[in-house]
Amino acid sequence: MSIEIRSVSKQFGSFNALREVSLTVPSGELVALLGPSGSGKTTLLRIIAGLESPDRGSILFNGREATDRHVRERQVGFVFQHYALFRHMTVFENVAFGLRVKPRGSRPSKGEIREKVEGLLKLVQLESLAGRYPAQLSGGQRQRVALARALAVEPQVLLLDEPFGALDAKVRLELRRWLRRLHDEIHVTSVFVTHDQEEALEVADRVVVMNEGRIEQQGTPEEVYDRPSNPFVYNFLGNVNLFHGRVHAGAARIGEISIDLPEYRATENSPAVAYVRPYDIEISRIRQNPEEIEAEVRHIQGAGAVARLELERLDTSEPVEAELTRERHRELGLRQGEKVFIRPRNLRVFVEDYQI
Repeated sequence: MSIEIRSVSKQFGSFNALREVSLTVPSGELVALLGPSGSGKTTLLRIIAGLESPDRGSILFNGREATDRHVRERQVGFVFQHYALFRHMTVFENVAFGLRVKPRGSRPSKGEIREKVEGLLKLVQLESLAGRYPAQLSGGQRQRVALARALAVEPQVLLLDEPFGALDAKVRLELRRWLRRLHDEIHVTSVFVTHDQEEALEVADRVVVMNEGRIEQQGTPEEVYDRPSNPFVYNFLGNVNLFHGRVHAGAARIGEISIDLPEYRATENSPAVAYVRPYDIEISRIRQNPEEIEAEVRHIQGAGAVARLELERLDTSEPVEAELTRERHRELGLRQGEKVFIRPRNLRVFVEDYQI
């Protein structure tokens, strides 16, 4: 089932939670709503579900108006961050609950319910725990029970609100990979809310970055990460270094680096900021290029697959973060307090409200 959101706005008192948001989710796609707290992502999810009503705008399912349709009529499965399982019910009964409370005319038989629940528990790899209670499960297991319960009623749309937010880092990693595999099996249209950039980039077919009630950018994980549309998206999607400069003669001057700019977009002497990821910082012991910047090594974190260095520019005292492969780190053999030369690669320049 496809979802279309048309110019949806929502206000709580004086707070604008959503401002003219429009979005289309094709049938069978897994979409992440990504943004900081207060960006409007959960409000948008609840409006899709029918748990909130928009002040303006409309929601369409498969091209049909659904804005005023009751939540029970939307065929939506909702998975909450804190599971919301019934503590007095076993795993089996929690998953079966939505089927047992269906109207008599559409309620499956006891045998059909058992077959359905057993199939779902197998799908979420919990068939051996059917007789346990939620208190006897780990957090990751409880979240899988909550997902199975949402799937039991055969929803046309699956909505997940920070589904792994209450779990520790290792379990989060395991479950998000499991969710991606599960979606590839069942292909139900799914929208999940997260503030975790890695989670969105790893799991989703498409990422929708939200901020202050608006959509800043949407696209595949590769598109939003490699080609951020504005400084907010660049900053939000991982660590980044800022190199400040000015526009001169139609180019951005960042230290000794010159980057051509379209003349009609850049006013002479306008502030320019270049954004560079830590892994795009080259480091050498000896100056090899006039564009290199002298810096001092302030701290080295060498444990792990990547060495992370904290540097300080000697010309501006601005901090710079760099990441090196273990091989390159060993090759350089850098020490704290040592002087080095750095050169940023793949700079993305923003001038006032424009970008190239």
